[in-house]
Amino acid sequence: MSESASDVPRLPAADVAAKGSVRSSRFLGRLLRQRSLLIWGTVVGIIALSAVLAPLLSPFDPDTGVLADSFAPPSTEHWLGADRYGRDVLTRVLYGGQVALLAAVQAVAIALGIGVPAGLAIGYAGGWLDRILMRLVDGVMSVPFLVLAIAVIAALGPGLHNAMAVVGIVYAMSVLRLVRGEVLSAKEELYVDGLKVSGAGGPRILFRHILNNIAPPIIVQATLMFATAIVAEATLSYLGLGVTQPTASWGSMLSEAQATIRQNFFLAVPPGIAIFITVLGINQVGEGLRDLFSREITVGRLGLNVVRKTRPTASEREIFAGEPDQPSALEVRDLSVSFPQAGGQRVQVVQNVDLRLRRGELLCLVGESGSGKSVTAMSMLGLVSHPGVVTASSVRLGDEEISGLDFKAMRSIRGNRIGVVFQDPLASLNPTFTVGNQMCEAIMEHRDVPRREARRLTIDLFERVGIPNPEQRLDDYPFQFSGGMAQRVMIAMALSCDPEVLVADEPTTALDVTVQKQILDLLVGLRDERGLSILLITHDLGVVAEVGDTVATMYAGQIVESGPVAEVFAQPRHPYTQGLLDSIPRNVAPAGALPSIRGTVPQPIDWPVGCRFADRCDFATDACRRSPVPLAPTVDPGHSTRCVRVDELRLAGIGDEQSQVAAVLSRASGRDGVA
Repeated sequence: MSESASDVPRLPAADVAAKGSVRSSRFLGRLLRQRSLLIWGTVVGIIALSAVLAPLLSPFDPDTGVLADSFAPPSTEHWLGADRYGRDVLTRVLYGGQVALLAAVQAVAIALGIGVPAGLAIGYAGGWLDRILMRLVDGVMSVPFLVLAIAVIAALGPGLHNAMAVVGIVYAMSVLRLVRGEVLSAKEELYVDGLKVSGAGGPRILFRHILNNIAPPIIVQATLMFATAIVAEATLSYLGLGVTQPTASWGSMLSEAQATIRQNFFLAVPPGIAIFITVLGINQVGEGLRDLFSREITVGRLGLNVVRKTRPTASEREIFAGEPDQPSALEVRDLSVSFPQAGGQRVQVVQNVDLRLRRGELLCLVGESGSGKSVTAMSMLGLVSHPGVVTASSVRLGDEEISGLDFKAMRSIRGNRIGVVFQDPLASLNPTFTVGNQMCEAIMEHRDVPRREARRLTIDLFERVGIPNPEQRLDDYPFQFSGGMAQRVMIAMALSCDPEVLVADEPTTALDVTVQKQILDLLVGLRDERGLSILLITHDLGVVAEVGDTVATMYAGQIVESGPVAEVFAQPRHPYTQGLLDSIPRNVAPAGALPSIRGTVPQPIDWPVGCRFADRCDFATDACRRSPVPLAPTVDPGHSTRCVRVDELRLAGIGDEQSQVAAVLSRASGRDGVA
């Protein structure tokens, strides 16, 4: 039975309004930070308002004058003087602004009216239509603008509308190119494929979805065209191809001023300044809009915004107190990440995270999607951009405190002392450069070596990570690599400067089982060979059992359990960890429904006060929901959990039937020295 429209669940009106308020407040906040945009927007607004209100601001007629006032100097009657016909210069400047703005509006409207639909259509359709129309566009743009304008105006006759029509058509070619290029990129996105699968038609995909996503560059381009259209109108009017006499125009005023430059040079100053200030202001507005619509990343905000405490927190004193005295490669204490919400408040997406990665250790950070694993890792590297705020008591790389470092200082660490392997290698590599070029660039950025030496090091790294024929593959582009080989390239790039720590963010998620094992074996081999410390982010407990030394389970922005893999798998101390272990596929015929944890990870704004897993936990009591639960050590060294009932519960762990996993745990026990 199909659902009726009334049966489909809808968001409450209050929730919709709240989300709209959040978006509005964020946009307003970004706008208020763009001081240059606000200042120049005010200047342009005053100019436009003065032009519109010209009849109210000046008592003079712009086209007629008094010959007795010919070449009158500036005075209280004529603030900017009078021209040779006795016409008030200020009045003509104000009315000239009307002509300039109307001409720019006409040209931009024609450009957008032709360029946007045509660019959308040919970019989305492609094929022979794209090739033919783009050759026509190339032909039109190959002709100098002024030559084309003179030729068309000679055929149609002079006049403002004819001149701006020519300008609009020329600009339409630029808009078409821009929109086509944006559509070619946007139509390859996964959301477009999803719309096609859902049955959406081409016009709906183009005008409702793709156009919304590519609107910012079009808006910025329109703003810049508006400025150049004013210059184009002034140029054509100066040559006598735009407005006809005696209509006031900034270009025609400059032409008249040139004819009488020996009698009164000042007549060229007012229209010249008007053109300069207007065009400069509109260009600055365009630059401000570009920054407003782009993702805001500022140099000073890429480092960690650290709140250092004068004394350790309780978690800092307890969590690491019982751990073996081994040197740390990377240690994080009391790390939190927050983002703004409606009403000027902030919501934490990661809260009070403590992690310690020892030298030569492989630490696995596990949890469901949305738990905050990747945000935690990126915040350690200073890659959470504004408006996100990262606070921490300490982030130490070896013996060095790296929290609070600025962009320049973090550049010397990222890619050098800390390497990163992202989940999607093909999206992380630049498709316009060969992999060898990108590898050499990374090496030369951090090492003082010539390109030849960087190329040799690249070949050695390719051989080490198992890329066949490295000298030939060096000159290939990313799209010429399979997913597994591209991931090997990312690993080689992360190792290019011999880092101390490697952060691998779900490096095997998109790979098949055979390639996954090869990548995991490669990571373990690198750890054993180089003494590399690895932070592996994953949601696959099988991967953790195969390669991990220690594991930290993360849920709803908090670490809920951490400890050696063997201990955590054999006797977990938190129900969420047990739920993840129960969800591991068994090599036995299932009886009934497949085991899973009911419900989903709550949104940060909906996190409960007490244990965040309580609503999904079979063992939750009122005490679990009453107040926040701290991360506390257990009786086992190096093992900690965030559970009120840790002393009461006896969780089953992996179960005796998992002989293969048990064998892996036995090997893990040997590595960790756990009996």
